[in-house]
Amino acid sequence: MFLQNFKGKKVLITGHTGFKGSWLSAWLIKLGADICGYSKDIPSDPSMFDCLNIQDNINHNIADILDKETLNEVFSSFKPEIVFHLAAQPIVSESVSNPLLTYETNIIGTANVLECIRKNNSVKSAIIITSDKCYENVEWEYGYRENDTLGGKDPYSASKAGAEIVFSSFFRTFLTNERKDLGICTVRAGNVIGGGDWAKDRIVPDTVKSWSKNESVFLRNPKATRPWQHVLEPLSGYLLLAQKLYGKSTSFNGTSFNFGPSSDVIKSVEELIDEMSNHWDGSKKDISSVKTDFNESSLLKLSCDKALKDLSWSPTLSFEETAQFTIDWYLKFYLDNNKNIREYTMSQIDQYESLFIKKNKEID
Repeated sequence: MFLQNFKGKKVLITGHTGFKGSWLSAWLIKLGADICGYSKDIPSDPSMFDCLNIQDNINHNIADILDKETLNEVFSSFKPEIVFHLAAQPIVSESVSNPLLTYETNIIGTANVLECIRKNNSVKSAIIITSDKCYENVEWEYGYRENDTLGGKDPYSASKAGAEIVFSSFFRTFLTNERKDLGICTVRAGNVIGGGDWAKDRIVPDTVKSWSKNESVFLRNPKATRPWQHVLEPLSGYLLLAQKLYGKSTSFNGTSFNFGPSSDVIKSVEELIDEMSNHWDGSKKDISSVKTDFNESSLLKLSCDKALKDLSWSPTLSFEETAQFTIDWYLKFYLDNNKNIREYTMSQIDQYESLFIKKNKEID
């Protein structure tokens, strides 16, 4: 899928111990990259990072992106060619409980990473990951485009919009003139699901934790619709964009890209749980009488026309495949007591690559 474009490349990933960061690390290990990770901590127990023993294959650093000196030391010593910035405070409920840390991590932390990229000429390609929640969401029916208004009614969403604004100012003030050999963009995706996510206040982790104990999962907002996508979908877009940007200024350098599912994968929370329950014997659900939505929106769609035009990227998995990829990973984890889960993860990446290639050949 990526030929040999990442083999031997020095890749720095902030937030490498998180759910998306662990999947990205695993994929880049498979592609033969030389990886350096930088994260504040291992965010859950269990964690995918530990389950896959990723630490054994990378340069592993535990430090905060708010620590400018340590961050710059890692950049200077490792000399990355490609940077993926995922480190963030990613939980909406936590942003309500702790807004200042959310603003600091997601806005100032992003500025720190951009400054390190600016100062280190080794970097030829960089992907700054924000969120689909950076848009001012008025819950209209059509998908948000990359040039639509930024905003956010909750601290998490506002912090991601802030990170986008910081990126835009950094690019226009510094990077366009100082780093003409650097390709850099922001990317926006949301409602990513897949095996190995154990974060709090997320529907899939809550569900599999309950089902693994033979308990019912309580659905807080069963009718809320979400653009569900498997974690490999946006990651494939990030990787394609990174290789496209490498060492050159493209027509879309300094811009943003959406990565989201097709419209037929926009389903309600209850529909997702029902689909996953088809693959988990004895699964049960209850509708909670207490609504705790943490100020979240009920509808948010993305337009991915730009990714199709500039990267030839479009989502690969159907809704049923997305649910099955996700639940199959957890079944493997719980039924086999975490045996061979690294091999199974790599096999899912292989399977996704094959489906992606097959789909694109059919389109051609």
